[in-house]
Amino acid sequence: QRDLIQHTSALDGGGTVAADSAGNVFAVWHGRLADAPAGEAGRSLWITRSNDDGATFGPEESALPRATGACGCCATRAMSGPDGALYVLYRAATRGVERDMILLTSQDQGRHFADKSLQRWTVNACPMSSASFAVGPGSRDVRAAWETQGQVSFARVGQDPEKKSPQPVTPAGRPGDRKHPAIATNAQGETILVWTEGTGWQKGGNLAWQVFDSSGKAIGQKGFVRNGIPVWGLATVLARPDGGFLVIH
Repeated sequence: QRDLIQHTSALDGGGTVAADSAGNVFAVWHGRLADAPAGEAGRSLWITRSNDDGATFGPEESALPRATGACGCCATRAMSGPDGALYVLYRAATRGVERDMILLTSQDQGRHFADKSLQRWTVNACPMSSASFAVGPGSRDVRAAWETQGQVSFARVGQDPEKKSPQPVTPAGRPGDRKHPAIATNAQGETILVWTEGTGWQKGGNLAWQVFDSSGKAIGQKGFVRNGIPVWGLATVLARPDGGFLVIH
């Protein structure tokens, strides 16, 4: 265990780690420099890289191609895709109210990133959100899940990072308090979206999930567990070799 932060401070919302099969390891977090503007608008997303399986890391560098700020308590998520690209999700805080979910994509091991908004959200508050990645059966089939305005969504984000924002897929039912989506995709291209309902600060809630076919259409496999999420708890999910899914909560 060691401290990877050399120049930044005010770590919040947790960090994230990704690694590939070529020995590259990436640690990503959001924080601020000492002389940066105060508040969330002065925060940036930072990355430090290792090319020796994590034995050594370089100094952190800003990963943002433009100044968007970073939502203080919202989590980041990074993943090395099967196509060799590095993907990062974070929530912006531009001007304190533009809290879009932003996807960063790097084709050169985290040295440069292209960014695009997956879904816009204008709110003068930190939603304390989290996000998730999954890999589908294709070499460029990367999927991301996130929340916006009390609804959870997922979309394919790895097909072509230069295209416009993908169309989100959302589960049926009334949104409003859906949070913390987790996602997994099996070898048949089916995707399960797992989320919480009614959770909050020092408050547990319910667990829910829905399975979608390879085209994004909801199928009959869905579930709900009342009080399935304890205080400070989350859910996660993985795809089984037999094509089924395992939900852990």
